[in-house]
Amino acid sequence: MGGDLRAAHPSQLKDSLAMRLINHIPGRPAALLLAALPFIMIFVAYSIASDIRLTANPQDKLLPAPTTIVETAERLFTVPDKRSKEILLWNDTFASLARLLGGVTISAMLSLALGLAIGLLPYARSLFSGFIAVLSMVPPLALLPILFIVFGLGEVSKVVLIVIGITPFMTRDLAQRVMEIPKEQIVKAQTLGASSWVIALRVALPQILPRLISNVRLSLGSAWLFLIAAEAVASNVGLGYRIFLVRRYLAMDVILTYVIWITVLAFVIDWLLKSLSRRAFPWMEANL
Repeated sequence: MGGDLRAAHPSQLKDSLAMRLINHIPGRPAALLLAALPFIMIFVAYSIASDIRLTANPQDKLLPAPTTIVETAERLFTVPDKRSKEILLWNDTFASLARLLGGVTISAMLSLALGLAIGLLPYARSLFSGFIAVLSMVPPLALLPILFIVFGLGEVSKVVLIVIGITPFMTRDLAQRVMEIPKEQIVKAQTLGASSWVIALRVALPQILPRLISNVRLSLGSAWLFLIAAEAVASNVGLGYRIFLVRRYLAMDVILTYVIWITVLAFVIDWLLKSLSRRAFPWMEANL
């Protein structure tokens, strides 16, 4: 088959390549349309399903109409609670973001330090690699009751759950990335008299910082999961707490508003991290 392509006329070869989907790259308008298409399809499918259920039963709460969700969202974002005189959605947002960002920040620092140590130092690799591998196999949510017993029902247990949940994955990936650094770079640095500390800071660190940002982006979904689970079990404020509080009333319009809001927050955080990676490390291709 390779010989046939080589023997083909250049125009025939060009036509053959053009017919392959792998060589078709959408333009800017087409790319935007394709990106929006799944969301449009979901919205249309939901609208149709909601209309069918509300036609059969106008009191149905399972699939509220899109207009109802918009009205609920406007009320949740602007109208204060009658008892506390505060806008609960904003309080929940600030509480959840503080927990999330605290847990993710601690996890990033721990995984960076451990990843450098395991990747560069044989003694640290022997000491920590097995422990980190075993810890990554433990379901974090199974530890939630233990964390509540040890740290109480306050903020610490929720942050610790996020740390335990995402640190092992990031540590193993960063350590592997450090070990993949060409040995020639390490040898050259030692030849020039660099200490282990200088090698870690000047050789390894610049190469794994982009990977750290990518790992944080990939871990955000898991971090949100652990946060919402912890807030649902023991909290009096937070996005997860509010969702599980109103579910007993089948307030799907409120639940869907909160779910959409969490998705928007996650998207914005991911976009900020992606932008940071591109600006700080322009030589790296931000494909994630």
